[in-house]
Amino acid sequence: MLPAVTSSGPQRIVALTEETTEWLYLLGEERRLVGISGYTVRPRRARQEKPRVSAFLDGRVDRIVELEPDLVIGFSDMQAALADKLIRAGLNVLVTNQRSVAEIFATLRLVAGLVGAHERAEGWIAQVQARHAAIAAAAARWPRRPRVYFEEWDEPMISAIRWVSELVAVAGGEDVFPELAAKPMGRDRVVSDPLEPARRAPDLIVGSWCGKHFRPQRVAARPGWAEVPAVRTGRLHEIKSCDILQPGPAALTDGLEQLHRLCSEWAADAPRAPAHRDA
Repeated sequence: MLPAVTSSGPQRIVALTEETTEWLYLLGEERRLVGISGYTVRPRRARQEKPRVSAFLDGRVDRIVELEPDLVIGFSDMQAALADKLIRAGLNVLVTNQRSVAEIFATLRLVAGLVGAHERAEGWIAQVQARHAAIAAAAARWPRRPRVYFEEWDEPMISAIRWVSELVAVAGGEDVFPELAAKPMGRDRVVSDPLEPARRAPDLIVGSWCGKHFRPQRVAARPGWAEVPAVRTGRLHEIKSCDILQPGPAALTDGLEQLHRLCSEWAADAPRAPAHRDA
């Protein structure tokens, strides 16, 4: 039998992805966590304090059931099969599917509301939104904004998901594949023509290859990419997936700050940067 959910919200939560764990720690509600994803690295202490019971696509259903959670929280349609197993095991499951910055903030508010931490959440969100506004205002003063190709995977090439594309804009850049960012599924953001990113002439290339190391030299050596502005000037950089591809606090803070630093460095050198052709 499941533990009762009290008026102060669920007391035993299993988080199937990292962003929920990071958020509950930030809110000071980590005592509620009884199980976390094996991919969790934020905060680092969570790996020592909480049992790891899931990967991304699957999990140890028997172990999760043994933990007697009153709520399991997951993310994305890719966890539908795992959510189905847990629901059939009699558990309460909440799966969110946020894709934009606004939806990330809304999801943070939803989770905070479940654990009675509305005021703490709003204080954190207000600070983060103020920082976003300050970064956007600083970038608005630049004469030019760098064109950014963000690569989420290399084989096949997958461009930025919507919240990353939006954070690129806040940071001061311009996503070279805005039409793909609007598509929620990774399969719909595949860049089918390997020369198309080169034709769009990005000033910056940012790689975040979902858990494996970005290889800038491999990208620079792609046939037909030698004259890409970012390749000519050596502006190929990695942002770790845990900092930008988790739709939670990290992306809104550390991920954005890294994007802004890269865009700022480019903007400082922009008068000396060779002009590129229009896409």
